Amino acid sequence: MKQIIQISQIPKLVKYLSNLNKTITLVGGCFDVVHLGHLTFLKKAALTADVLIILLESDENIKKIKGDSRPINSQINRAKFLTHLKSVDFIILLPEMKTDQDYLNLITQIKPNTIAVTKNDPKLKLKSFEAKSINANLLTVTNVIPQQSTSLVIKKCYNTRSIKL
Repeated sequence: MKQIIQISQIPKLVKYLSNLNKTITLVGGCFDVVHLGHLTFLKKAALTADVLIILLESDENIKKIKGDSRPINSQINRAKFLTHLKSVDFIILLPEMKTDQDYLNLITQIKPNTIAVTKNDPKLKLKSFEAKSINANLLTVTNVIPQQSTSLVIKKCYNTRSIKL
């Protein structure tokens, strides 16, 4: 089975993993400019199950959340990058998600054993509700790593005037 999955392929993926009796940890995010915080989070999340699946945000949703200058990398390029990480098993390309119910519908289809989060995740209450709705564990796998965010990396790049290429 291919590593990058469209949402229409979720039933096939779930059946495939179920037949193999695999446990699933689910994470979500933008992963626009991957940094140490992302790598640490994904590595620790992967240790909690047999399979790690990423719900990868659409370009449209990132633009709504982060502003018109984002994402830096397109969804397909972000997905291709993530396939090179040993900790990542599957990436589901999300369409533009309009409501929290849209996310819950997808999570209900996937039925992960665990939803992994970072400490102080801004959507912690929502993810807790989603985990309870499908009888999954909500697990904090890492703290936020100081000075590690895509926004900070981008800001640093734009504020550096003496970059030599």
